[in-house]
Amino acid sequence: MNKSKYILSCDWGTSSFRLRLVDVVNGNIKDEVFSDKGIASINNELLQENLNENERIIFYKKRLQLFIQQIQYDVKDVPVIISGMASSTIGIKELGYAYIPFDLSGKDLIIEKLAADVFCKHEILLLSGLRTGNDVMRGEETILLGCDIESEKALVIFPGTHSKHVVVKNKVVVDFKTYMTGEFFQLLSTKSLLANSVAENILYNDAAFVEGIKEGSTNNILNASFHVRTNQLFNKHTAEENYHYLSGLLIGNELSELLSSGIKNIVLVCSNNLLQQYITAINVLNHKEFNIKTTNADEALIKAHIHLSKNKNLI
Repeated sequence: MNKSKYILSCDWGTSSFRLRLVDVVNGNIKDEVFSDKGIASINNELLQENLNENERIIFYKKRLQLFIQQIQYDVKDVPVIISGMASSTIGIKELGYAYIPFDLSGKDLIIEKLAADVFCKHEILLLSGLRTGNDVMRGEETILLGCDIESEKALVIFPGTHSKHVVVKNKVVVDFKTYMTGEFFQLLSTKSLLANSVAENILYNDAAFVEGIKEGSTNNILNASFHVRTNQLFNKHTAEENYHYLSGLLIGNELSELLSSGIKNIVLVCSNNLLQQYITAINVLNHKEFNIKTTNADEALIKAHIHLSKNKNLI
């Protein structure tokens, strides 16, 4: 395989691992490996083996090499570029955060090269995260580099467990906030008083979801969330309907600041079923107010990795 034509694009998050063999000429994925062995899982294994911090890089490199060996091509000398939690305190090696303002050319990103050795036979480009005075991200900043944000001012939203709202002006990140929407949903629906009033339901209930959006965007969330309980007590919603009502409450509350932000251009960066939920929620809030663009997170990440690998002379 011509090593100058390919990279191994790796997104190593807290709970998952994704490795793709990518053709840098056309962006096509030749092969991919997915695993639930995220950084948290690998770090727990390291701690169980009672290894010291000096052995951390070796331990992670060995695990990375095992993943690479699952690629069904000869990838000898093909470099690996890694974003996500791999540069965190529990990752391969901790790298400090870049600060805002953050230029979307990638010139402000903190990057470290790890040489190939007997533990991992591939050169590694390890990417760090981004911070404000009181917020952080690891992974989303790299995806942003591949989003092609043309608007003079835009709000880029990354829906998820910890949703990110990123303000971009003239291709520079000037601020961002994290919303624990997905984690709160998981906690409330499984660990709280509300758990008995909610039943997971993959069949999307638009009416209950929209009702939740409206209430969550206008009422105090600590009070509104208790209505999940009273919905069931008063036979207003079934537990299955409440599942989507609670989702709407939290997403509606997350997005409630949109109307006062003054930002009209919204970019939704998403690769899963949350995309339609966020489009619905924004339209319920005020469909005439916003210009919504969608970007596939996986495609943007690969585009960013290709750009950075060329820029840093990996290929």
